Order: sequence, then structure tokens, then C-alpha cells
Amino acid sequence: MINEQIRDREVRLIDADGTQLGIVPGKDAQQMADDKKLDLVKISPTANPPVCKIMDYSKFRFEQQKKEKEARKKQKTVDIKELRLSQNIDVHDVNVKIKKCIEFLKSGAKVKITIRFRGREISQTSGAYGILNKFAEDVAEYGVIEKPPKLEAKTLAMFLSPKS
Repeated sequence: MINEQIRDREVRLIDADGTQLGIVPGKDAQQMADDKKLDLVKISPTANPPVCKIMDYSKFRFEQQKKEKEARKKQKTVDIKELRLSQNIDVHDVNVKIKKCIEFLKSGAKVKITIRFRGREISQTSGAYGILNKFAEDVAEYGVIEKPPKLEAKTLAMFLSPKS
């Protein structure tokens, strides 16, 4: 809340330079802000009495937006790449997927390796666990298992993250 939106009888007032002016009637606080050609901004509405500060609100909002933009720049997004295997995959095909996985891990992305079961394949999942464990061993130099193989519905999934 700013300026005329503040209708409290008494407020704890903080000046533009940060000095506390004590508990002041709301109208007087608004008058002081108007005299300085600044805004009266309610900082802590839940306090008893509410805390208000005299400041240039547009400059304050600009600074906040600038900080948020800077924080978004520094934020690092983590990509999750997915590689799909089948239960009866050939050795050469696994090697191709391993090369691709190493490439993803080197670029800093996490990799989700999935094996999807179709039809009656779900009854023999032990071979798929072996495929995923061998896959993890082959890329162990570049990545570590973040989440071990887990069966969810008709999909067996494992997550690998790059070594730091």
C-alpha cells in the first residue's frame, strides 16, 4: 500500500534516510511524505502499529526489478535430455546411445534413460535392469547415477547427472 491507500490511525514511521521517527498519526505521516515530495509506503502491514517508510516508490520499484533481472541472469537452468532404449536392444545400438549420453553429460545436462515395455514385455523386467546398470557403468567416467532404475507403470527410468 502506498500514500492514500494507508488508512491506519497510527504508524511507526521511518524517514527516507533510515532514521526512525517513532509512532506518528497516519495523516501526519502522509503530510510529512508530501512535504518531502516522496511516497509513504507500508513496509510491514502485520506489525502493531504498521511500519511505513518515506521513499521514492518509483525508484524503489525500478531497483527491485533490476535486482530480479540480475538474479534471473545468474540463475542456471538444468536441461534434462532423454534417451530411450528397448529391452531387446543390440550392442551397437547401445554404444551409439552411450556416445550420445556422454556428449550430453559433457555439456552439463542431466540424462534420463528410459526403457518402455510393450505388451507382455513387462513380465521380464530383469533384463532391462541389467541393461541400465551396464549403461551406467559405461558412462561412469562422465556421470553418476542420480536416481537408480525405477519401474513406473510400463516404463523403467534412471537419471544420470554429470560429474562435477
